[in-house]
Amino acid sequence: MSTRPGSPAPAAPLPPAPRPAGPPPYDGDLGAPADPDLPDLPDGRRWHYRRSLASRVTLLTTIAVGTTVALLSLSVYLVVRVQMQQTMDEQLVERAQTTASVYKGDAVTTYDTQPWLDEASDVRVVLLTVSGTQLLQGHQDGALPFGQDELQVAAGAANHAVLRTVTIEGERYRIATVPLPNPVGIEGTSEYAGALMLAQKTASQQAFLGKLGLVMVVLGASGVLLAGLAGTAVARNGLRPVRRLTDAVEEIARTEDLRPLQVEGDDEIARLATAFNQMLTALEASRVRQRQLVADASHELKTPLTSLRTNLDLLAQAESASAAAVLPPETRRELIDDVRAQIMELSTLIGDLVELARDEQVRHVVEPVSLVEVLDRSVSRVRLRAPSVTFEVRAAPWWLVGESHSLERAITNLLDNAAKWSPAGGRVVATLANGILTVDDEGPGIPEPDRPHVFERFFRSTESRGMPGSGLGLSIVRQVAERHAGTVAASESPSGGARMTLQLPGSPLHPDAAGA
Repeated sequence: MSTRPGSPAPAAPLPPAPRPAGPPPYDGDLGAPADPDLPDLPDGRRWHYRRSLASRVTLLTTIAVGTTVALLSLSVYLVVRVQMQQTMDEQLVERAQTTASVYKGDAVTTYDTQPWLDEASDVRVVLLTVSGTQLLQGHQDGALPFGQDELQVAAGAANHAVLRTVTIEGERYRIATVPLPNPVGIEGTSEYAGALMLAQKTASQQAFLGKLGLVMVVLGASGVLLAGLAGTAVARNGLRPVRRLTDAVEEIARTEDLRPLQVEGDDEIARLATAFNQMLTALEASRVRQRQLVADASHELKTPLTSLRTNLDLLAQAESASAAAVLPPETRRELIDDVRAQIMELSTLIGDLVELARDEQVRHVVEPVSLVEVLDRSVSRVRLRAPSVTFEVRAAPWWLVGESHSLERAITNLLDNAAKWSPAGGRVVATLANGILTVDDEGPGIPEPDRPHVFERFFRSTESRGMPGSGLGLSIVRQVAERHAGTVAASESPSGGARMTLQLPGSPLHPDAAGA
């Protein structure tokens, strides 16, 4: 039911760059090889992207568990070591104090023995004087090293025990120095011993800690190994839905079969599959629209092309025929006018197809548009094409942000449609008020069953089959209206003709003034 002038086709876009042969490289996908041409970053952040997701999960799990096991083992070892050292010190001090209580302050000989020392081969006991003289107790050889703290205990300046770890002849000893309850006189001298030093080997403790450390290392290594195996199992089982989804998407890309994917559960993978299904639905709808547009366009192009070819054949035959068969000038002129009209119809159709093929949204950077000015320009253009029709315009100021060119094209299509259906001497009334543009004609009107379909592509009512037009003009009006967040509808005018109503959001004031 509509017609519109043709427009030059936009420049053809540059062809995409050729893709290399073979499957596209993946960079860090599930088991897919990384692109060897991708360079590593100087700080080394890119290496992990060359690994598969499963291996990364396994590696991270192993590192996390290994670090936890190592810290736990080290903590256990340190706690046991400190506890053993504390227990040994307490026992050593208690034993030294018990031994010191035996001495009653009498003078003793250098080799005065304690019976239990004969059985304790890993223990040494000496009495220490203020001057540093040591009196060996039991069958022992060699003195014990001491320092200023031990001398203070012997002099009675310190009442607490002093502990020290020393190495004697390659053996480690723990020494506890405690004050004697009563100073012990040394026979043959005027000195008195005021402290008792009790030393015990730590070899058994070191051997136990060594075994404990070995056990911790073995347990830690076993834990890391088990963590790696568990991480591998978790990665394989946990990423199995991802692998299935990846295989399904690759199958769709290879076969172009847009059947929806199977969705299981309600986790993140299910949400991802649902999002893929929504994308596939939109892609399938776009494909259907594209096929329908191509099919409808090929059908619409056949009629003018066939008529154009027939007329050209007649002209060619007339040029090559004898003088008796030459076409009359009137007939020849009619054929040439018919060819010119068909070429214009083809241009219009191609321009409409190019406009409908644009599937882009209104750009974010657009200009304020005065709908009154757009309406005036459209009326001026249509008046030249339909001089037998009278146009009346009643417009109130209305501003919106959009594309002036596409809005002018849509309004021109509405006016062209009204002029085409109006009789000679008829009147077309265009009224713009509050952003609502109504175009009324005095034609036969649109049957009510056809009104919901007049804005579909290539729709033609029974009455319009023999009239010129591509059947795309009103489709372009609806597309422009939707791109500007507006609507368009068809109804009946007061004169009985057709009324087209285009509603666009905006303001009576200029956007800059309204914003201020």
